[in-house]
Amino acid sequence: MDPVSRDLDSETRDSRPQKDSTADLQTQLGDMQITRGGDVLMDDYDVGDEKSDVAEITPDSSTDEPQDPLAHDFEGMKARILPLLPDLEPESESIYTWDIENYRSLTRRERSPKFECGGHPWRILLFPFGNNVDYASLYLEQAHEETDKPPDNWYACAQFTLCMWNKNEPTIYMCHTANHRFTAEESDWGFTRFTELRKMFAQQWEGTGRAMVENEAVSVTAYIRIYKDPTGVLWHNFINYNSKKETGMVGLRNQGATCYLNSLLQSLYFTNAFRKAIYQIPTENDTERKNSAWALQRLFYLLQTSEEAVSTQELTASFGWETRHIFEQQDVQELSRILMERMEERMKGTEAENALAKMLVGKMKTYISCINVDYESSRIEDFWDIQLNVSGNKSLDDSFKDYVQVETMDGENKYFAEGYGLQDARKGVIFESFPQVLHLQLKRFEYDINRDAMMKVNDRYEFPEVFDATPYLSDGADRSEPYLYQLHGVLVHSGDLTAGHYYAFLKPTVGGHFYRFDDDKVTRATLKEALEENFGGDYANMVNGHAGVRNPYTRTLSTKRSMSAYMLVYIRKSRERDILLDVTEQETPTHLAKQLNEERAALEKKRKDREEQHLYLPISVVTEDAFKAFQGFDLTNWESDPNAPSTPQTYRVLRASTVGDFTQTVAEALRLPAEQIRLWVMVNRQNKTIRPDQPLSDLDMTISQAYSTHCTRDKPFRLWVETARSLADSKPPWPNVNPAPGVSPLVLIFLKYFDVEDQTLKGVGHVYMKKSSKVAEVIPAIQQLMGWSPSKESTLLSSASSSGLSPISHPATSTPSIHLFEEIKQSMIEPMKPKFTLQQAEIQDGDIICFQRALSEKESSAIASTGGYTDAREFYDYLLNRIVIRFFPKMANEQEESTFSLALSRKMSYDQYSAKVGEHLKVDPTHLRFSTVLSSTGKAKQPVRRSQGLTLAQTLMPALGSYANSNQRPDALFYEILEMSISELETKRTVRIHWLPEGVVKEEPVDILAPKNGIVEDLIFPLQRKLNLSGEAAGKLRFYESHGYKISKHLSTNSILASISDYSTLFAELMPEDEDRAGDNDRAIDAFHFDKEISKPHGVPFKFVVKPGELFKDTKERLSKRTGIKGKQFEKLRFAVIQRAPYSRPTYLNDDDDLSTLATHLDDQLGLDHVNRSRLFAGKGDSIFIR
Repeated sequence: MDPVSRDLDSETRDSRPQKDSTADLQTQLGDMQITRGGDVLMDDYDVGDEKSDVAEITPDSSTDEPQDPLAHDFEGMKARILPLLPDLEPESESIYTWDIENYRSLTRRERSPKFECGGHPWRILLFPFGNNVDYASLYLEQAHEETDKPPDNWYACAQFTLCMWNKNEPTIYMCHTANHRFTAEESDWGFTRFTELRKMFAQQWEGTGRAMVENEAVSVTAYIRIYKDPTGVLWHNFINYNSKKETGMVGLRNQGATCYLNSLLQSLYFTNAFRKAIYQIPTENDTERKNSAWALQRLFYLLQTSEEAVSTQELTASFGWETRHIFEQQDVQELSRILMERMEERMKGTEAENALAKMLVGKMKTYISCINVDYESSRIEDFWDIQLNVSGNKSLDDSFKDYVQVETMDGENKYFAEGYGLQDARKGVIFESFPQVLHLQLKRFEYDINRDAMMKVNDRYEFPEVFDATPYLSDGADRSEPYLYQLHGVLVHSGDLTAGHYYAFLKPTVGGHFYRFDDDKVTRATLKEALEENFGGDYANMVNGHAGVRNPYTRTLSTKRSMSAYMLVYIRKSRERDILLDVTEQETPTHLAKQLNEERAALEKKRKDREEQHLYLPISVVTEDAFKAFQGFDLTNWESDPNAPSTPQTYRVLRASTVGDFTQTVAEALRLPAEQIRLWVMVNRQNKTIRPDQPLSDLDMTISQAYSTHCTRDKPFRLWVETARSLADSKPPWPNVNPAPGVSPLVLIFLKYFDVEDQTLKGVGHVYMKKSSKVAEVIPAIQQLMGWSPSKESTLLSSASSSGLSPISHPATSTPSIHLFEEIKQSMIEPMKPKFTLQQAEIQDGDIICFQRALSEKESSAIASTGGYTDAREFYDYLLNRIVIRFFPKMANEQEESTFSLALSRKMSYDQYSAKVGEHLKVDPTHLRFSTVLSSTGKAKQPVRRSQGLTLAQTLMPALGSYANSNQRPDALFYEILEMSISELETKRTVRIHWLPEGVVKEEPVDILAPKNGIVEDLIFPLQRKLNLSGEAAGKLRFYESHGYKISKHLSTNSILASISDYSTLFAELMPEDEDRAGDNDRAIDAFHFDKEISKPHGVPFKFVVKPGELFKDTKERLSKRTGIKGKQFEKLRFAVIQRAPYSRPTYLNDDDDLSTLATHLDDQLGLDHVNRSRLFAGKGDSIFIR
């Protein structure tokens, strides 16, 4: 049988589809017994490791007992089928039996008489012929009526069993058990498939020879136990759960994989003194998203005042994180330390300075103390947190004992004490003081040498509610105040290394309760849930013979708990009230509330605007002033910066208002009488320009009618505002655009001026001309608009001098020489013929004529030499290809002011845009080198190749499909100022040298510019200068080439650089002392590192001197000095002689071996066998950072 819980609404239970309830994980759904030979069919339910959020259903356990109770032995049955649940306190119990007669005559749905339990009415609900299934359906139902409604927010946490039995033969029965949180909304719970109908009436019930329903009669007994709810969320399904209402606190929304961040932030927020210190950082003038202090203040304020879960998007954006960082789980300790550093920086010079250090910083002493002489070397350091080993320790005290464990330095490991020589000594760490708030990082993740991987340590590890740190203080520490600590927070990780979830248990108030903060959900928790359930270790009871409990994140079975504490927060008991002090809203920065109220008001306005959007129509309006301020194609840029003076003004206009009403609105904005302006409809032409087409003459027309008459549906409504220059008889002198028949119609023309000296192109106004007028007749209007005197000496030209067209001169006066062009569309600017009429030139309303002053040959040369444009067509081409490029300094230590933007042409060559950048930086452009920018990381790609045929557009936006096109920003470049010109640089190559300053444990990459056909000797002086080496040290430099982590070639000073492979690594080091003093019989051997197999080399290879007759235990001392690997790390190394022959196996060395007798061939090598730790983090992303 498969008992499935069914939640039925009293009005719709007949028609609602069936739904299975989720079983409570503590009572282990799936362990079902049907007594007296009943068919047992168990589902293999997953067993989780966390408390279920929904009702629990547990069929009877199938244990064999000496004697089964009979169905009418109610107390015996209750003891067997309704055992007490651990860790819960019963409130009341009840047993009720319902005797059912005439079973086949029952209606589709029957209810038992009411009975009482826990002060509330209950009854049994029966679907005798099934609830849309071929099973009898049986439920327990709370029996409050409409006239007797339960109190608001009423609920009852009930463990119940429903048992159907033959009252004439009480050995025949069937029982099912469930746990459920009954509410007014979830008023019933039970079993849709309680038992099959065909078996109920069969004469052979499980081989007994009798039926369950006998003589149309059967009995149903309900066993109910009501439990007290210690947390308020026992068996809660969390539908419509309100954290603020239930707990007074709100959670943080998870952005993707930011649960680790959420748990840390909640811990810091509820360290109230920390929150108060953050509020004290002055941020009144900081509203940028990159300010992490401002963002953290806002987050804390929202947590304090919001009614719902708060987003962390502003904070992560202030950290400089991108989307990929949101989906990467990072190390909480590293994040905490970086966050503290950033906040400390922001607190300097404010009233909060040193507030965090006073609260979170303790002191520890690292010492080496000689045993036989009075000498001690020690160093006292600050610590923000303490990392404690979990593996090998059973409790917090064990970890602290392990931390302060003393190491004896004797024998070969004696300590060299200044003035006393080698001495036996004790080495260790002891604490001088602990902070008010103690952060303990538990090392739950560590490298497992057997699995060769990082693993989570799920061993049981206990920590107390009150911790005494006194035993771990030094003898001289100040003990005037007890070092007793109260547990404040437990940060938990559930899962394993590859998948899991983070949440926190925190106690916000002194002497208060623990609460569980699980992203956006906050619930009350018991002390056991906060402590014991996060110790880790084995599960206490394995039910149903399970091999383990299924991890909800990895879906694997394990006998160990996957949820365990990884960070503990303790507060010193004597300072608890100082740390957990009340932080009232009056103590929060006033500007935060003001900003948030303004933002909420703006959001409310947007919401209201959306609701009323159908009543309004947005209208974009271009004015004369906007046209004159605009530099570019057409009359304006419809998508430009809203604050730019050339940007059209957008109005939100009621559709039902009239054109006259809107004219009045625009006139008031322009501070003009309404009679002095006229609105023109602008239309989209086929050449993709937007120009005025006709005026709106009917002022009584509604805006909705005007839009439908003059505009295409779903297109924006755009208007141009014509302004009359003067009023005649209180009426504007509007030209008649629809003259009488036979009269030449007027045409509206816009004029633009290309100022050659200033390199600008701007509108100057508009004119009306007859279509029959000559093109040359536009000159007086230009003269009037420009304020040019008619006494200018030069003549007027129709186009560029290269066009070969004759000068245009006005018959009455002598005017300055100009060129005229028609702006047809962005890519078509054509000179105009002066003798053509406007009609012949195909000029219509809204067309644009551009003019410029004619230049002499000398003037043209002077302007062109500075990179300027002498012809309007050239300038239009520049505008068409104009792009704003952001330039960043390539060197990380450059000031932010070194970043700038320039407007350049896509057609510019390397030398042309280099000249522009050089002019801005005031440096020689030949010494500038550029690199493209990776869009994903913001880092520099390879330098741009200098080529005359390569344009800026080709550099920034290479052809699709090319390698250079991938992941590259089209609007940014890095720049660097070189010590030499690009031409000289092209004769050199960059050689990357890996400098080894301390054996092989540390390497520093150094880039050297060397001649392409140079030799190794050419590297010595540049390397000496970069490393600040003395002349004597530079003479001891030696170089060798490595391939596949093994030495491939030793280089002499005459070795040719071109012979060094691009796939090899070039190392440089000072000649080791062993080699410098090598004897005649000493020889050198190549050495390399490997991980278990010689086919897995890693690390830095090196050269080592072999001395004949030397025992290997002495050789190891020289090896430690040669490599720089010391102490415990060196002790983990294994050494072997390896032949270069294929498939050779390593011959491992013992302390009494002689290396010179085992490595006899010239090609033999020395191998150092140890774990390749760099491989363990090869797949890890970039380190966490906060901008």
